[in-house]
Amino acid sequence: MSESIKTILAVDDEPSMLRLLEISLRQAGYRPLTAKDGREALEVVRSNHVDCVVSDLHMPRMDGLQLLKAIRQADADLPVIIVTAQGEVKSAIEAMKHGASDYMLRPFDLEELELSIKRSLSISRLVVENQFLREEKSTDTGMVGSSPVMEQLQQSIRQVAPERATVLIAGETGTGKELVARAIHAHSPRAEALFVAVNCAAIPHEMLESELFGHEKGAFTGAIKERIGKFELADGGTLFLDEVTEMPMQLQAKLLRALQENVIERVGGNQPISVDIRVVAATNRDPREAIKDGKLREDLYYRLNVFRIDLPALRMRKSDIEALAKHFLAKRQVEIAPAAIQALMQYDWPGNVRELENVLERAAIISGNQTIQLKHLPVDVTAGEGQSGAALPEAQTGKSNELSIPSAVEALERRLIAEALVTTQGNKSRAAKLLEISERSLWYKLSLYEIS
Repeated sequence: MSESIKTILAVDDEPSMLRLLEISLRQAGYRPLTAKDGREALEVVRSNHVDCVVSDLHMPRMDGLQLLKAIRQADADLPVIIVTAQGEVKSAIEAMKHGASDYMLRPFDLEELELSIKRSLSISRLVVENQFLREEKSTDTGMVGSSPVMEQLQQSIRQVAPERATVLIAGETGTGKELVARAIHAHSPRAEALFVAVNCAAIPHEMLESELFGHEKGAFTGAIKERIGKFELADGGTLFLDEVTEMPMQLQAKLLRALQENVIERVGGNQPISVDIRVVAATNRDPREAIKDGKLREDLYYRLNVFRIDLPALRMRKSDIEALAKHFLAKRQVEIAPAAIQALMQYDWPGNVRELENVLERAAIISGNQTIQLKHLPVDVTAGEGQSGAALPEAQTGKSNELSIPSAVEALERRLIAEALVTTQGNKSRAAKLLEISERSLWYKLSLYEIS
């Protein structure tokens, strides 16, 4: 795995020692920065991207221990190696208690210092990866459903996951494109490395290049320090580019070069940086139409479209709706009545799985986290809006009056009240104003509908 050159800050009040450290770090393949005391070092850290600090303990103005404490307040993960004299082991131990990654006793061997730096950098990277992995664990990456199209999707994931090929995932909004990308990563040889996601539509165009490739200090107004981009962060792992057709055309050319050569350059830099990543891209547009509309470079499309996965809309796999509903409600330990399930399966779900999850969350709130009945669902679902089929069988046969006008009005009132309470974070007075009713009327409705 190739990595960019690391920046090491050497801090010492002795000019000769500082010069020796600078030369040694450069010979070892690092980019050295220097400071003659703690205060100067702190300014360097604040205005530059620094990967590791090597600091003497005894210095004027601000000593090594004070510098360490100040760095820890600003950056809890930046490795700091403390250098102290023989016989001052207690001071070194004190520094370790305050977060130093290692300590060295003078006189020290330069090879020993280099090993300490490598060890500290390795630990620092593990800390960053663990932060990402903790976030990944909090995200449900399970895929629910046993319909034929879902079985085919699972097979496609198993086929492509072990390979290095780029993957293009196409599907409507809300079908779970990122979920599929995470599943590919989780079943790949890169599973122990990072999965880094970038939504190309959510980041302003002028910032997207820096977000992807990083930038050098002074590359543009506001670039007060170096920044590592998502390509470097995903080195060894998987980079997920969501809504790739929303990327500016000139940036697509840079992306194409990075994919072809496995090399990037930071904004404002001229030094090639080798990266080893797998790219999975996604779009909710038809790629061919995006090419015609000038939204996607044709050569980039062919580079991304090595292995394509088309995600089915939820209306194409309605047999999975019951399993999905129970999966989402299991988090709240809430059950759902058969009549409500039947209504869910009649609706066409233009917002797909994401819409289903949101509807069930609102319904659970309205029901007071009790069993979800038909009356707890939104009117547009129970009344058949967005459906391609007929109305509910029960409404046709007259066996139920759940879809009568009074029931529909009650369901609408429940939904509006619940949404108002969510919007106002439970503030009854503000919710009443939002609904344009009196606070007394709101309390009456809450009691009538048993909304907690």
